[in-house]
Amino acid sequence: MSAREDILAALRAARPPGDHPLPELPRFPGVEGDLLAAFRVSLAVMGGQWVALPEGEALGAFIRARAGEGALIRTATDELPEFARVDAVNRPRDLENVDVAVVRARFGVAETGSVFLSDRELQVNTIAYLAQHLIVLLDPGAVVPGIADAYLRPDFADARYVSLMTGPSATADIEGVMIRGAQGVRSLTVVFAKASAPAA
Repeated sequence: MSAREDILAALRAARPPGDHPLPELPRFPGVEGDLLAAFRVSLAVMGGQWVALPEGEALGAFIRARAGEGALIRTATDELPEFARVDAVNRPRDLENVDVAVVRARFGVAETGSVFLSDRELQVNTIAYLAQHLIVLLDPGAVVPGIADAYLRPDFADARYVSLMTGPSATADIEGVMIRGAQGVRSLTVVFAKASAPAA
């Protein structure tokens, strides 16, 4: 037996008999009013940026203009066929030279400015940490009031892992000075753009 199997067997043997349903999550009061406005404020407090896709502008051209002409861009969404896919690599570490990664969040949280990214959204989880800059596409209508509302959604049950990402990487451990991009992405930008069908 492997160490993993030994541990799981010990846990099963120690489990008390009977059914043990998960507790019912209480409902807490969340953000009221304009959820999108609250999301923008919360995101900015955490060092993130937000932009709205200009009406009539192509998403790919908009992202290319923001990233710069020479930037290496990879995407985890089928909405941007003009960019290379994050999952078109042999090893997750091969994404280490990516300048800009583009993903689509399943939803956002107004209370904290967080975006929901799971294995389905990221495709390769290292992209959220190895890329220099992360652009997150978010449907403006997919914002929930608070963290408690987020956990009441079924999205957590069908994912292998989940990250509620809030702003870029940051630390203030040394002399209380805030450093952004210390252990992960240097910037996180949310682009408010309705989800579109992938190009045929």
